[in-house]
Amino acid sequence: MILYFTSFLALGLLTWARPSSFPISISPSHYYHVPSEPEADQAPFPLFHFPSDTPVPSLTVRAVPTTIYRPRSLEEFLRARSSSLRQSQTRPIPWDPIEVLGPDVEDRHTLSQLARMSGNAYALPGQSNWYDIDSTWNISFPFGWEDATVGFRGHVFLSSDNNTAILSIKGTTLQGPTSKKDKFNDNLLFSCCCARVDFSWVFSTVCDCFSGHWSCDNSCLTTALIEDSLFYSVGINLVKNLTIMYPDANIWLVGHSLGGSLASLLGTTFGFPAVAFEAPGERLAAQRLHLPMPPLSNLSGLPVTPVTHVYHNADPIPQGACTGFGSACASAGYALETRCHLGKTIVYDTVGKLGWRVGVQKHPIKEIIQKVLDRDEEWEEGRDVPRAVEEADCIDCYKWEFGDFKDKSSLSSVP
Repeated sequence: MILYFTSFLALGLLTWARPSSFPISISPSHYYHVPSEPEADQAPFPLFHFPSDTPVPSLTVRAVPTTIYRPRSLEEFLRARSSSLRQSQTRPIPWDPIEVLGPDVEDRHTLSQLARMSGNAYALPGQSNWYDIDSTWNISFPFGWEDATVGFRGHVFLSSDNNTAILSIKGTTLQGPTSKKDKFNDNLLFSCCCARVDFSWVFSTVCDCFSGHWSCDNSCLTTALIEDSLFYSVGINLVKNLTIMYPDANIWLVGHSLGGSLASLLGTTFGFPAVAFEAPGERLAAQRLHLPMPPLSNLSGLPVTPVTHVYHNADPIPQGACTGFGSACASAGYALETRCHLGKTIVYDTVGKLGWRVGVQKHPIKEIIQKVLDRDEEWEEGRDVPRAVEEADCIDCYKWEFGDFKDKSSLSSVP
């Protein structure tokens, strides 16, 4: 279950005037070494120093004062999660409202820059798929690229005054050294039941929790998420490092596809703003990971998470529409079935506005960068960025029944 802490504070939409945003300058930051097999309870690993002779290119994004909910203690958050995972005991934890400078998600240029950072998580400077941020951009400090067996990789960007750090996380690569782990994380996090699409997938599933006739065992899913390697656990260590390295900085997380969902899950864990592009629905993944959740909104009844999802409606993956036998995703071995997102969602109507057809060819990050965010277009009356809204009536995996169907003795013990 997701753990909730009920607050007496009014958690509805803010009714006062939106604060003005202002520009901040961002430059690439430190190189980070990800250990091949991080332990959940081991100390964070050191970030390498920033070379003093390195030229510092810059770009501009806009920030706005933002109130988010942050767990009062990360240790207490992790203990509550562990208790829920291992003992099925739910307990509320305290969350504090904190005002931070978050990304101005109503500014099209800011979204375009963050999308480029997300795209650059797939590449190194000089490669053909590296996106130029501005004319002076010529260097980056990556993490995870030195060891392909880890799979979790991307870049860290730092503002010139060290007050803002942006972690950009790579999404799924179809062919490459991280592809196998990418697919495993996709299918475990975003499928309804172990990536079982139909009977033909019996040898392609990522866990053995199917219990027959659209039934899936919850205890088995919990065991699989604890025992198997997940990028979420690697990301916790990396974000811990950033908080130690920059204890007073505003930390943002961004990513595309799988990377966007991971940015959302980690942002929710730490109480840091996250912007995800074209990401699969991660609300069910948060529940299966037993993440404690912030207080609920009075209006929607959903947790007030610091997450903004951005996608267009010609991409079936964030809508959970690339599913079923014969779909492009299933044919490639992916079961991306979830569609419900944490936080708020900005959806560009490229089907109605631009006449696009729905298809996975519209999923790559370049589509939303070059053909949506860089387009001078009014998407809603008087707005070049659609309004962000919560997905209040969203339901995942409605065909499936989840419960305790398997003999507990047949499940591997939960550590």
